[in-house]
Amino acid sequence: MYFKTSTSIIIPKPNKESYNSPKSFRPIVLLNTIGKLIEKVIGERLQFHSISKNFIHPSQLGRLKQHSTVNAGVALIYFICSGWVIYINTSTLAFNIAQFFPSLNHQLLPHIYNKAGFNLKVSRFFQNYLVGQKTKYVWNSFYSSFFNVDVGVGQGLALFPILLALYIVSVFHIFENQLKYLKIPIFFLSFVNNGLLVS
Repeated sequence: MYFKTSTSIIIPKPNKESYNSPKSFRPIVLLNTIGKLIEKVIGERLQFHSISKNFIHPSQLGRLKQHSTVNAGVALIYFICSGWVIYINTSTLAFNIAQFFPSLNHQLLPHIYNKAGFNLKVSRFFQNYLVGQKTKYVWNSFYSSFFNVDVGVGQGLALFPILLALYIVSVFHIFENQLKYLKIPIFFLSFVNNGLLVS
């Protein structure tokens, strides 16, 4: 029960002309400290298993072990310098997957764990852990009652980097297969919900 409840503090974003829109505010989720430590241990084990089994796509970088943003910079420099050698310019297009964190479907994750070769107990754990979570909102002196949070993953969770990497990995494999049909060589780099197309 304690690990499934949180408090979301609503903080106004600075330097906004108007605070009439929800986008002018940022919710910060306060979580149980022991729960965060347990999530960190579980997240480390999930990452180790996923990376050792080569389930994570090589283009998925950022917030993962051995897949840092430093690797992304090195890869981008390599693409650019390789182009210079054969007198070709390199172009990039940045993209962002909007509302990625709050729209993650909890019911799809156990199927992904099975595909990644996790033990059935891991799938059952997440079927129980992510469902039935509740949060209450605090804004100045206003305290709401608890609301169900049955979709999405909070950005502050220690588990979110590996959960999101597992969630989106199939998209990158499909995307990679589609790129083979193009005559222009295009590569991509992903940083959780942001990325680059490199040509």
